[in-house]
Amino acid sequence: MRILFAGTPSLAVPSLEKISRAHRIVGVLTSPDNPAGRGRAPEPSPVKLAALALDLPVMQPTRLDQAYREEVRKADPQILVVAAFGRIFRQQFLDLFPLGSINLHPSLLPRFRGPSPVSAAILSGDPETGVTIQRIALKFDTGDILAQERYPLTGEETTATLTSALAEKGAEMMVSVLAAFEKGTPPEPIPQNEADATYCHTLQKEDGAIRWDEPALLIDRKVRAFDPWPRAATSMGGESLLLLKCHVYPGTLPSEASIDAPGAVLSVDKGHGILVRTGAGILAVERLQKQFKKPMDWRSFLNGHPGMVGTRLGT
Repeated sequence: MRILFAGTPSLAVPSLEKISRAHRIVGVLTSPDNPAGRGRAPEPSPVKLAALALDLPVMQPTRLDQAYREEVRKADPQILVVAAFGRIFRQQFLDLFPLGSINLHPSLLPRFRGPSPVSAAILSGDPETGVTIQRIALKFDTGDILAQERYPLTGEETTATLTSALAEKGAEMMVSVLAAFEKGTPPEPIPQNEADATYCHTLQKEDGAIRWDEPALLIDRKVRAFDPWPRAATSMGGESLLLLKCHVYPGTLPSEASIDAPGAVLSVDKGHGILVRTGAGILAVERLQKQFKKPMDWRSFLNGHPGMVGTRLGT
């Protein structure tokens, strides 16, 4: 089949690569290069880099206007395949595709409609998440379901590792759905149950701010959900401190610490790391990073900050 592929982040790359082996991709629609880094030089999206490596034509319009629609019409695609493109398509654009348009969403729709479903599943402590292939509708993530597979969670995933796993699973599902379209027997669409719908929002930097009066279990979820963005952050001595890896401490401590309030650095456990009091339970910090410094394991960090025990984080 002749396919127009639309996507931007790394989540979409496995789908692009696998689809390109089975079908003709007449164009790859992705976001314009964004300024990044200290020099603010334009940086291509992961999908653009993958498309160039596959020698596929790249399209980066700032607007999906009439001029761009005419460009797409000339390419004569049969179907639109979307994976995390991040923009809503108007009906005029969707009408260009005789076989319609389909989208990969990394959640068990209608749960976690929106732009951050992977992080949302971790934050909620869900026992499972999954991938949905759906028809594209004018309202975000509301289209009929064509395929859906579940993915069990262990409670140790980060957004980075889970996104990678769901991207691979989604790519396999997308290839299977497209094969059905090519045979003329697309999957029977299943409408979403609006009563079960939940939503997630675009993550902001301030979402990563740790509140030590929250339970250790929730803080651990935030550390994992906000990896790689925006990172879970607190402060130490007036400087920003990122928590890169933590877990809920399974043991207990006597209440003899000089400071015993949320955020207090109570002690060190050689098998677990730096122990910090929270609103409920103790958080064991395994890996952390001070502002403008390299990430460190807890032992190396304490070597440079021997007076950390007895202080209070986040003040």
